[in-house]
Amino acid sequence: MRIAILGAGKMGIWFAKFYKEKGDTIILAGRSAEKLAKLKEELQIETTLNFQEAVQKADNILICTSISSFEEVIKKIAPFTHKGQTIMDICSIKEHPVNIMHQHIKDATILGTHPVFGPGSNGVEHKAYVLTPTNLQEETAAEQHKQWLEKEGANVFIMTPKKHDDLMSIILGLPHFIGLIVCETLLEQKDYTESKKLAGTTYRMLFTLAEATAQETPDLYANVQTKLSDLGKIEELFIQNAQTMLDLMKNKDTIGIMTRMERLQTKLAKMDKDYGKSYETMYKMLQSTEEQS
Repeated sequence: MRIAILGAGKMGIWFAKFYKEKGDTIILAGRSAEKLAKLKEELQIETTLNFQEAVQKADNILICTSISSFEEVIKKIAPFTHKGQTIMDICSIKEHPVNIMHQHIKDATILGTHPVFGPGSNGVEHKAYVLTPTNLQEETAAEQHKQWLEKEGANVFIMTPKKHDDLMSIILGLPHFIGLIVCETLLEQKDYTESKKLAGTTYRMLFTLAEATAQETPDLYANVQTKLSDLGKIEELFIQNAQTMLDLMKNKDTIGIMTRMERLQTKLAKMDKDYGKSYETMYKMLQSTEEQS
């Protein structure tokens, strides 16, 4: 199988190595001649600055560009795609890129995908991998890709782009939102650096989330925040709940705080009992996502 990987960033390089190890022939397309020359020598693969050339030569195409440049790339390659090819993306959101691919690509099979892990991952074993077909042709491609990924040990989920984005609002969007705000808040504390020396488990988790979020790719995080349609509602609910808790604390209402916590504990216990495996699976997806976030 000849696979064109468009985008020579961290994930593009990761997939070039991954597919080569599986025996595929790789052509990696990027924008930096100097970087591509180094990768060609290091990975022993074909590289090119010409995205159209890469697409024409390939059986399948994997798009690993940023969300911000995604539509530009799709418009550029669309006239060179053809029937028999499968074109996949790896964006962390799905409705937006899948709609763009459907708008511009007419003959090739489209399959939205989201590998829910980062470039530090050692293979796909035990990692969550989401596929988002939208019609019968794509469902066939998704089932074939699912079978292959599962042989490699991945935990594969097939769902609609909308369902995926609803889940990512919780799994990616809300933690990003909280992490950025917590980071801003902590950095305004004069004793922040000293406080880390006394950190227990809870505080260590908090500042790790805050610092990791703030140091990640701004393009990815900005697009997650602005292109997940229902995320704003979830974040508004978070602010409302925070305000309610703040009011209880300002009023020194210990009974109210205890009652609120007991209600949460009851809900969590019921969720564990009622949903069991589903709740456990969602938690594992969240753990996998932390490698990327």
